[in-house]
Amino acid sequence: MTLRIAILGAGRIGQVHARAVSSTQNAQLIAISDPMAETAKQLSDAYGCDIRSIDKIAASDDVDAVLICTPTNTHADLIEQFAKAGKAVFCEKPVDLSLDRVRDCLETLKAENATLMVGFQRRFDPDFMALKQAIDDGRIGDVEMITLTSRDPGPPPYDYIKVSGGIFRDMTIHDFDVARWLLGEEVESVQAAASVLTDKKIGELGDYDSVNVILTTASGKQCTITNTRRATYGYDQRIEVLGSKGSVSAENHREANIEIADGTGYVRPPLLNFFMSRYVNAYANEIASFVDAVTNGGVTPTTGHDGMMALALADASLKSVAEGRVVKISEVLRSA
Repeated sequence: MTLRIAILGAGRIGQVHARAVSSTQNAQLIAISDPMAETAKQLSDAYGCDIRSIDKIAASDDVDAVLICTPTNTHADLIEQFAKAGKAVFCEKPVDLSLDRVRDCLETLKAENATLMVGFQRRFDPDFMALKQAIDDGRIGDVEMITLTSRDPGPPPYDYIKVSGGIFRDMTIHDFDVARWLLGEEVESVQAAASVLTDKKIGELGDYDSVNVILTTASGKQCTITNTRRATYGYDQRIEVLGSKGSVSAENHREANIEIADGTGYVRPPLLNFFMSRYVNAYANEIASFVDAVTNGGVTPTTGHDGMMALALADASLKSVAEGRVVKISEVLRSA
C-alpha cells in the first residue's frame, strides 16, 4: 500500500518533510497547501505535486494522510478538521499552547478513532535511537540519572518568539519528550530556573533565553536539562544516561568526523550549526515511521498523549520559575 500524503505549509519544515516523503518507500506526495503562492509553487515544482486549498485536500479522495507544518495556532483546528475527514494526521509540535485545547483535541481524535503522530524528531535520530536501544538491552542497568544538553547557536527571530509560547514550550519541549522516552516512567515533579543572559530584547518580549530544569520521577530517577539560545561554537546536542551498571552517551555531530594533531595541539571541525542539517536523518526516519504505522495499522511512535505530557512539563516549568518552587505535574494537569 502506498500512503498518499498532502503537506500543509511549505515553509522550511514543510520542505524538510517533503524531501523525507519523497525518499520514503510506500509514500507519495500528492499535494501542497500554502497561502504563499510562490512558496507553494517551488515545492510543487520540486516534487511534482498539486497545489490545493486546505478544504480541497480535506475533501480529496486521493489523499490518505496530511503533514501539518503550519503555525502553532492552527494546529488543533487542522488536526480536528482532518480527523473528521478520515485522514491520518502527522502534526509538528505542539498540538496547541493550551493544555485545555490539547485535551479537547485529543477527545475529538478519540471520538473519530483517528490517527495522530506528533513531531518529536529527536526520538528518531540514529545516535539517540542507538542510545535508547542500549538502555533497553540492559547494557547500563537501571536508568538513574540523565543529562540533556540542548543549546542553539542563536535565537530565532523576535517575531517568532512573540508567538512561540516561550522557550519552555518551543525549545525545551523537545528535551521534555526525550526525557520521558529515556526515563521509562512519567515525571512527577519539576524544578526550573530561567534567566535572560544572551539578549535583553528576549526578556522584553516576556521570554527567557537560558534555562535549567530538573525532572524527578516517583521512583526518584532524575533528568537535568540545560538550554540556551546562544552557543557560539555551534548546535550543541548531547545526551548522557547514567545507570546502575554503567553509562551511555551520544555526542555532537560535526562537519566532519576527523581530528587533526600537530605541534599546536588537537583540532576538530566545528559542530553542525542548524537543526535541519543536524537532524536530516531523524526527520527521514520520523516520516518513515509515520508511514509504516498508518499503512500497517500500528500505533504511532509519538502520540497525542506524548504531546500533551511534554506541554504539561513546559507549563510546570513556567510555574516553577514564577513561584520559585518544585511543581508537581498533577498541579498543571488538574488545572487544565
